Amino acid sequence: MYEVNLRQYSQSGSFYAFAEHLPRLKDMGVEILWFMPITPIGVVGRKMSAADLGSYYAVRDYWSTNEEFGTLDEWKGLVKNMHDMGFKVIVDWVANHTAPDHRWTVSNPEYYHRDNEGNILPPNEDWTDTRQLDHSNADMRKAMIDAMKFWITETGIDGYRCDMAKLVSPDFWKECITELKSVKDVLMIAEAEDPGYYEAGFDAQYTWSIFHAMKNLYNQNLSVQQFFSVIDDNFNKLGEKGLRLFFTSNHDENTWNGTEYDLFGDAVKCFTVLCFTMKQSLPLIYSGQEIPNKKRLQFFTKDPIEWGESYEMAGFYKTLIDLRKAHPSLAADASYRRVNTDNDNAIFAYIRESGSSKVLVLLNLSNSFLTFSIADTSIEGSWTKVFTGNKQDLSTPDFQLPPWGYDVYVL
Repeated sequence: MYEVNLRQYSQSGSFYAFAEHLPRLKDMGVEILWFMPITPIGVVGRKMSAADLGSYYAVRDYWSTNEEFGTLDEWKGLVKNMHDMGFKVIVDWVANHTAPDHRWTVSNPEYYHRDNEGNILPPNEDWTDTRQLDHSNADMRKAMIDAMKFWITETGIDGYRCDMAKLVSPDFWKECITELKSVKDVLMIAEAEDPGYYEAGFDAQYTWSIFHAMKNLYNQNLSVQQFFSVIDDNFNKLGEKGLRLFFTSNHDENTWNGTEYDLFGDAVKCFTVLCFTMKQSLPLIYSGQEIPNKKRLQFFTKDPIEWGESYEMAGFYKTLIDLRKAHPSLAADASYRRVNTDNDNAIFAYIRESGSSKVLVLLNLSNSFLTFSIADTSIEGSWTKVFTGNKQDLSTPDFQLPPWGYDVYVL
């Protein structure tokens, strides 16, 4: 999946300008395009200067497009173009709150949380450019679900990434997703990490715990054994069903905490390999990671990605995407098991398997050059090294990896 930050994608930030990038994204192997909210942005309560363009996530109108991007008809045309090229299209949906100047604040104040004087409240002290919806109100729930149906039936989108889904009760999402899936078999992704949201009908959730563990591991605030425990805990807690959104960057992390290079330094590729090969993974690429983009994109103001002439990381991502498509052992439900080495305090080795298809992943989770061996007869024989295409007999006892290095082998 590829996250589209439309405002920063081009100088114009338009649907039309983004369409020019579709052929190269298709060539890279992207299958799902996730657009940050394309709905109109609130003006009241914007948190910065008068020139500020506002937060995508302060929704002023659920039924139209942001003028900054283009018209509803232009969006429909883009969706058709993307579908014709074989992409699935999902959009960000903000169900927890609206902008202060959403029409509901005047026409239906009962849709919102209010204080004793009837004042409509923001979700918290920081989100002053939004107002908190009341999901106990049945009429509001119906209106929200009808708006989500509109984008499916009228523009043809294939699902939603639901912003701050964790702040909205699972019972609303169960009602909502049941109705949406009666219209179309949509893909639903929750910004949450809780088994209750799978039970509510979501297909995928975030792996924030693993992402933060990767950061702590890189900064030597977490041991490799503790890192293994975080991964195991995620799968034990959330279960064997449901996809996990794995990532090294997204719009929040890039803007507020730093690019993947700020966070992971020379371990970026190592952790990206993990994201693309872990079980139940739906790996995410954020706008510009294929360059690679090494600047933090401003959130509220215009700050276009500096594309340049080359896409140095595109081939790396393409190799991993092609690997996933070619090998059933990287399917979400293919088996996963950790492989013991003689240095499990630094090496993360695991095998994915489905029938005769096998993928072996070796990751050096340290800043040291390491030589190590694996004691597992199931990996003996001639395997193909994915990033070179060379054959290698893995019966050989010793492997070598540079600091934060990686190898992937297929059988």
